[in-house]
Amino acid sequence: MIQHSLPSFLAAIFAMVFLLSCGDQQTTQESSSSTVQATQDKIELFNHKNLEGWYTWLKERGKNSDPDEVFSVEDGILHISGKEWGCITTEKEYDNYLLIAEYKWGENTYEPRKDNARDGGILVHSVGSDGDYSNTWMYSIECQIIEGGTGDFLVVGDKTENYSITSPVAPEMQGSSHLYQPGGELVTKNSGRVNWFGRDPNWQDIKGFRGPNDIEKPVGEWNKMECIVKGDTIIQKLNGVVVNEAYDVRPLKGRIQIQTEGAEMFFRKIDMIPL
Repeated sequence: MIQHSLPSFLAAIFAMVFLLSCGDQQTTQESSSSTVQATQDKIELFNHKNLEGWYTWLKERGKNSDPDEVFSVEDGILHISGKEWGCITTEKEYDNYLLIAEYKWGENTYEPRKDNARDGGILVHSVGSDGDYSNTWMYSIECQIIEGGTGDFLVVGDKTENYSITSPVAPEMQGSSHLYQPGGELVTKNSGRVNWFGRDPNWQDIKGFRGPNDIEKPVGEWNKMECIVKGDTIIQKLNGVVVNEAYDVRPLKGRIQIQTEGAEMFFRKIDMIPL
């Protein structure tokens, strides 16, 4: 994508999202029909009752075998214990959508990451077979959720051009990773990560890590992550702030996976608005 076209493109997307979100605030008869339309368009991927529309995949057990209830629904909230590695995966594939997920960290962590930063993630454009990547996840593009690094992009693929992102990045690297910088040089990656713009250069993989610029709220408080997926673009927003962008994304569509990686998590909302 040509770099100078990005602002107008983003403005169009955000205008669409704003109009959808404002529909339920109108009071006239005309605006009431708009509200109904917006409600009809919204898809509750998580129904607050059970895992209908999803299946489980655990590294050591395979598909739909979760005897210890790593994934469960309690009082309308999705509880991920973190005791095992794997994910829940949507039965359907999706493209062109706004994904809204509200989550918080729990207190419990487990080996081998018991003392490491709490880790999870949302994998979009997931394709291929379950467990293709490390017998744990489908090939995909990850919108990272990890203490200090929520908003990072990771390419969870086979290191070929079939799985890649292009992002504007800062001139300086953060270790082996690029750092997202609006208007920066466009860099294409088919492996590794692009860090969100405010990631602490002194980040440490330790439980409870927080950087001075972190937008993610402390453990136990609810966060709102939005993934705007339109064409070959993915934009991540965390608590209302754009934290990362990816263009020329490959693949263009796929299932959605929610990870379990040794840390307890809760989700109270996983909604989708088609774009």
